[in-house]
Amino acid sequence: MNQIKDKTILVTGGAGFIGSNLCEHLLEYNNKVVCLDNFATGRVQNIQHLLNHSNFTLIVGDIRNLSDCHKAVMGVEYVLHQAALGSVPRSINDPITSNDVNVSGFLNMLVAARDAKVKKFVYAASSSTYGDSEALPKIEDKIGKPLSPYAITKYVNELYADIFQKSYGLNCIGLRYFNVFGRKQDPNGAYAAVIPKFVMQLMKHESPIINGDGNYSRDFTYIDNVIQMNVLALLTENPEAMNTVYNTAFGDRTTLNDLMASLKKYLSKYDEKIASVEVIYGPNRNGDIPHSLASIDKAKKMLGYNPQYSMQQGLEQAVAWYWENLQ
Repeated sequence: MNQIKDKTILVTGGAGFIGSNLCEHLLEYNNKVVCLDNFATGRVQNIQHLLNHSNFTLIVGDIRNLSDCHKAVMGVEYVLHQAALGSVPRSINDPITSNDVNVSGFLNMLVAARDAKVKKFVYAASSSTYGDSEALPKIEDKIGKPLSPYAITKYVNELYADIFQKSYGLNCIGLRYFNVFGRKQDPNGAYAAVIPKFVMQLMKHESPIINGDGNYSRDFTYIDNVIQMNVLALLTENPEAMNTVYNTAFGDRTTLNDLMASLKKYLSKYDEKIASVEVIYGPNRNGDIPHSLASIDKAKKMLGYNPQYSMQQGLEQAVAWYWENLQ
């Protein structure tokens, strides 16, 4: 795969799960990386090993503060905007903060990027934008009504990005992430993602709780596929590939029951007792969609996307990382 090299790139939310993986990858190719994070959900340990790197700059700041955004984009050629408050349940419990960060913060970053005349603004969009659309697979130009405040914020991002291109000529690309997982994903807290949370519970021989009967399915996407998409979005010079959104996924779906079986299988290599941990089934979660599956045809055609990791391949690597780092 082609790589982006010798550029100056801002990663907002660069101490978070996806952001820190992007920072690490970009530094490997002699890019200068600026990381902006307020550590609301990002973690210092994700970037600790980068702090002394000569090409890495950490700015502790908040995208809700326009002056922090202006400071972060100074001298930057490209922006990878990952900063957001994730989680559907969090947005249902506290819609105001989710909106402040995901909408007002996003708008601040667009304004700062416009003022700094950055070449391209690539941002984390979300599969939650498909809302109540029941069509499978999900195709970029067919969405339904949002099912949560979080989904509304991520759809508004797409609308703002489109207007900033039309009004100010700022090149934007949105990446609709589908259930990203992998190394550095935080297993702790009320809003932890399902895979690290299940791994942590299984490692402690605690019974994981599956919402519903376990037959809901997701297009689980390994972090390295997401890194590839971000790099391809930065690299593209094709005007037709710009100012649009792309599904960022593997293009396959896995039920929660199958996910649990795979996690037990891979973790049992390290601790055979995990195979017999009981699973508890609870009620369905408010705002959840039953099934999610991405069409990745557009990304393949327009960006040359070629995901290298299936869900199973990624899961095996992720479990190995968790076993090593979460004991």
